[in-house]
Amino acid sequence: MPLALCCVSHSPLLDLPGPDSELLDDIRAALDRAAEFVREFDPELVVMFSPDHYNGFFYKLMPPFCIGAAASGVGDYGTHAGPLDVPADLARDLAESVLDAGVDVAMSMSMEVDHGTVQPLQRLLGAATARPVIPIFVNSVAVPLGPLRRAAALGAAVGDHLAGLGKRVLVVGSGGLSHDPPMPALATATGPARERILNGGTMSGQQRAARQQQVIAVAREFASGSGQLRALNPDWDLRVLGALDDGRLDEFDDWSNPWITEVAGNSAHEVRTWVAAFGALASQGPYGTTVRYYRPAPALIAGFAVRTALPQRDLDSTSRRQP
Repeated sequence: MPLALCCVSHSPLLDLPGPDSELLDDIRAALDRAAEFVREFDPELVVMFSPDHYNGFFYKLMPPFCIGAAASGVGDYGTHAGPLDVPADLARDLAESVLDAGVDVAMSMSMEVDHGTVQPLQRLLGAATARPVIPIFVNSVAVPLGPLRRAAALGAAVGDHLAGLGKRVLVVGSGGLSHDPPMPALATATGPARERILNGGTMSGQQRAARQQQVIAVAREFASGSGQLRALNPDWDLRVLGALDDGRLDEFDDWSNPWITEVAGNSAHEVRTWVAAFGALASQGPYGTTVRYYRPAPALIAGFAVRTALPQRDLDSTSRRQP
């Protein structure tokens, strides 16, 4: 059965005060085109590769990859709070298949996911629970990080399994591209920030509100051209997108993590969710991208991109059917 792909950037600032209406309208139009692609494909199952921002995974136990057999949204930045519709049997079967393929992956029966997972589900499907979803956490923040080629291997193993399910499966990658938002780091965090990234804990409404105000303030400063955040890197973003569009996933094999951080920011490592998603689609042969959108968006502290894709055979079949 067919696979389809949709990869999108995410940002809490999409739903917070600050960005101007022209920027938001432009991005929403691109997300609407992606949502139309999803509606036409009509997935029976969604498999989501996404990062976490110290809301569900912490240094007390930080796997490189984890498949959720049950999951709930934490409700940060106004996203869905509560359980997602996760088919536990399918998730466990997927975990076993990925392990059999030689990719080490953990499994969670109580995964907590944040806006990095939930925002794309809401934007593409209308609601976080609109379709059954299997969330796959890809560590993109907490060092040490594995090599980027392992994300491609994860995707390939997932794609091989999904192709045999007999279902229409939408593969989603959420994150990136170049960006360097304020994020505590193990090497420098102290006090409550260090305790948070080590052991987690439920944030109060007051704490979440304070965090939102901090993000808004930092984004305004960054958009004005000041502040300490690393600049966006559109050239690097377009290099990533070009390799994905052309199916050159092996180009990422030798990209080192220190180099990615240096040229594109600490959170640019979220592109490994895109690499995993495209790896899943590429496991079934050549593909073609359809919706293509990119815009450097300092007001969102992100190089913001959208891509949709189908196997080339499905694109060719569609073009033959059109008058």
